[in-house]
Amino acid sequence: MSTSPNVPEPKESYVYETASTPRWIYVVFIAAFALIGYLVYAGNEARTKLATDLEQSNSKQAVLAAQIDQTNSRLADLKGQLEVTTQKLGFTQAELGQARALAQGIRESQKDSDEKLTAQIGQVKADTDTKLGQVSTDITGAKGDISATRQDLEATKAKLTSTVGDLGVQSGLIARNQEELDQLKRQGERNIFELHLSKSKTPTRVGPIQVTLTKTDAKKFKYTLVVIADDKTIEKKDKTADEPVQFYIKGAPRPYEIVVFDVTKDKVNGYLSTPKDTTAARTQ
Repeated sequence: MSTSPNVPEPKESYVYETASTPRWIYVVFIAAFALIGYLVYAGNEARTKLATDLEQSNSKQAVLAAQIDQTNSRLADLKGQLEVTTQKLGFTQAELGQARALAQGIRESQKDSDEKLTAQIGQVKADTDTKLGQVSTDITGAKGDISATRQDLEATKAKLTSTVGDLGVQSGLIARNQEELDQLKRQGERNIFELHLSKSKTPTRVGPIQVTLTKTDAKKFKYTLVVIADDKTIEKKDKTADEPVQFYIKGAPRPYEIVVFDVTKDKVNGYLSTPKDTTAARTQ
């Protein structure tokens, strides 16, 4: 085979293929961009929140500052009040000290008084016990005396006698001495007025009547008297001791009686007896 002379031979052409970028690099870049975006967003959000929080904090700080001012003002007021109270408390403490001292003195005084009172009560109790013993003894003795007195009264009552008066009227029981007169009073059957007369020209009032003693004879136990009653004057002459001297008063169903049981020189003692069922007329 023939060849063309001096014809250059064709050169070989070389085709170079470039190597492709791995896919994981894209993934990394995408993740990096996403991360950067998130970080930028998160930073913005953080700055926004921080700004909001800062604004709220400033607002709270302003409120807190106002409250602190108010608190300081109140503290100043309280301090002033505390100082005044402290001054007053100083006086109060002094007064309390005086009060405590006074109370202590009162307690000590009361204690002394209680001790003295206890001693006095003990003494009074002892005296009372002694006196009660004496009273018991006295009561026992008094019972005996009362019994004896009762017996004496019964005996005295038995001695009281009745007799006929100077008008011939039966008299009631008569007393012949002071003891029997006391018993007659206790019986209470008639009104009894004691009579103590001395010789005189002037009448003496005895109960509802007036009586004048004109004469006495101590040896014979005789006497003479004048009775003024019911606008009448009655002379009872030479009467004997223990003799009922009788006379009537207007309106009285039974006679009045004068009994003299003691005749001495110029003096007699006895009593006037009047019935209880009538009212005596007034005498002049």
